Amino acid sequence: MEISQPDPDKLKMFSFVLYSQLSGAVTAGMIHLGDRLGLYGVLAAADAPLSSSEIAVKSDLHERWVREWASNQVAARLVEADHSDPHEPRFSLTPEGRAVLADESHPAFGMGMFHRLPSTMERLAELPDCFATGRGFDYDAHGHDGAVGIERSFEPWSNAHLVPVVLPTLDGVVERLRRGIRVADIGCGAGSAVCTMAAAFPDSSFVGYDISHHALSIAREKATSRGLKNVSFVDVHDEGIPTDSSFGFVTTFDCIHDMTRPREMVRTIRRAIADDGVWLLVDIKARETLEQNVTKNPMAALMYGISVLSCMASALSEENGEGLGTLGLPASKAEEFAREAGFRSFSVLPVDHSVNAFYEIRP
Repeated sequence: MEISQPDPDKLKMFSFVLYSQLSGAVTAGMIHLGDRLGLYGVLAAADAPLSSSEIAVKSDLHERWVREWASNQVAARLVEADHSDPHEPRFSLTPEGRAVLADESHPAFGMGMFHRLPSTMERLAELPDCFATGRGFDYDAHGHDGAVGIERSFEPWSNAHLVPVVLPTLDGVVERLRRGIRVADIGCGAGSAVCTMAAAFPDSSFVGYDISHHALSIAREKATSRGLKNVSFVDVHDEGIPTDSSFGFVTTFDCIHDMTRPREMVRTIRRAIADDGVWLLVDIKARETLEQNVTKNPMAALMYGISVLSCMASALSEENGEGLGTLGLPASKAEEFAREAGFRSFSVLPVDHSVNAFYEIRP
């Protein structure tokens, strides 16, 4: 069999694509450092562009290291540079850079996944064995920083939009929450969404369920610090989700695709929810095929990679796990699961989100 020789121009382009991926990976590490060391905060707080010496003084760091970090950030087009003095450029953030890199209250804040980057990448050492055995690892394998990173990823948008934007799209739910019903947030993580709802609707009672010791610890501290008396958190290893139709409202945020037995969980939700209840399912906006995901989702490569490192690994962390993965729950499969479990109504909610799809599901 004759092997075709590579075209020289295409070879150069392929190499460029390859090393662009490496460049992104290395820069992701620099973003993690900028967040961890408070460098973005220093730049965001400045009234004018700063030299590397001024950044170093304000952050109590060594100037030479700061200068090289800032150079990477300028090359990556994340930090602006004024080159009026070519030997001492001055660095700053655009308003957009401040929102994404430094403002934890802004819905576009993006440092969560970078916070957990080291713990996520550490899993690379375990993955050859996962590929050989088929078994993955759960979210607690990422440690405390893994739970914090997920919370920092989702909390800003949730705090800004869950109560005023998302809940009103669910017919009658806000009114019922104001009057007082039982609510379950399954896969609650570190508790951001359920605490936000509990604060907004003090006459309703809320229970957050999860399997992560790290996340539940953060959630309980959060509820205590906010003085919330109408929310509690349960490790489902210790206490199962009630199947007595006692919940008027159930929420699941970005977790069904991570579960080892998602169909079984959907059946549990059907048994837990009242006949007039509502299930808000929020999950990754996935398409039906690889081709559709790759052509329609500019973040498909990131999501498939994160799936190997985290989401699918979690979904295969038990024997015979279904292993849906990050892009494994398109609307058709979500509806299939719901109808198999006995839900009769499934609709897509008009919520604009770059990553997630929102579904209203009723018995």
